[in-house]
Amino acid sequence: MYYPFFRGKQFEFLAIRELAPVIARAGFTPIIEPVHESFTTLNRTLDELILHGATSTVIVNPRHGAYKDDGEDLAAELRDVFGDNDAVIPALLLTPTMSLERARALITQYEERPFTVIHAGFSDGKGLAEHLPDTDITHVFLDAQNTLYRRPFRGGRRVLISDGFIRKKNADYDEVDRFSDLHVTYSELGGDGYGDFLTVGDFFAQGGGPAYAVAIHLTYIDPSQDDQMFVAHFKSDSNDTPLDPAGKFSQALNKLVAKVDEPNSPVANTSAVREFQELHERGHFPGLGYVKKLSIKHHIETLAGFHGRV
Repeated sequence: MYYPFFRGKQFEFLAIRELAPVIARAGFTPIIEPVHESFTTLNRTLDELILHGATSTVIVNPRHGAYKDDGEDLAAELRDVFGDNDAVIPALLLTPTMSLERARALITQYEERPFTVIHAGFSDGKGLAEHLPDTDITHVFLDAQNTLYRRPFRGGRRVLISDGFIRKKNADYDEVDRFSDLHVTYSELGGDGYGDFLTVGDFFAQGGGPAYAVAIHLTYIDPSQDDQMFVAHFKSDSNDTPLDPAGKFSQALNKLVAKVDEPNSPVANTSAVREFQELHERGHFPGLGYVKKLSIKHHIETLAGFHGRV
């Protein structure tokens, strides 16, 4: 049903592990693009998902991070540790620069087991569809709007991904942006599932500079707007210098708590929201990575609640 797309950063792995029981109960399938060279955190995260009965999908030829030029070591590690365990499904990422011959060669390595094809701008969809094996394939389309490209892929499961998070400088966010309605409309669009890039967006960078502004992002579903999802941005006020990130976080957190405490607030009362409230009561700044982790957890819990699978 829901396929959240992770880039495998530390705070993302923490969010997955802490929510492994929720992910399993909801029947969600995380898609992970490993971007760091160490296998330890990835394997620990996959083990936690398996422990709770969840299925995950791991891209074996990432286009970002440590394995963007050669994913052979990653693929070998996954084979050695997890073998043919169908709880860890290999995924092949097909990009605009990949030839049809290269795509077919990659697929041949996995055609004896369930696998996933992630269509990320690949150009020859019709040619690919003509040569796909008759096996258990999940097709993930990163451009949910490109219905013409999807047309040849009739067999297997079809998952539609859209990036609902429009990334800006923290100080430039509006109070609320529309996020997506794909959780409501994916089946009408011919999908068997849907996904997004959470409250991170389809963006990757190693590290980052100092934050002049702090923004906390919380998604919510509005029943009065046909169950569309929106994202609220709670921003700091003193944004002229990168000094005092703890103070900036406190300013943003004050706004968040005021919003979620409103009567009939549309923001779901998730474990992540309760932790934000606890941080507010304690006056504690846990670091910006931790804040991103809570934002991701809240997003997943909100969708689990929407589907009645908390």
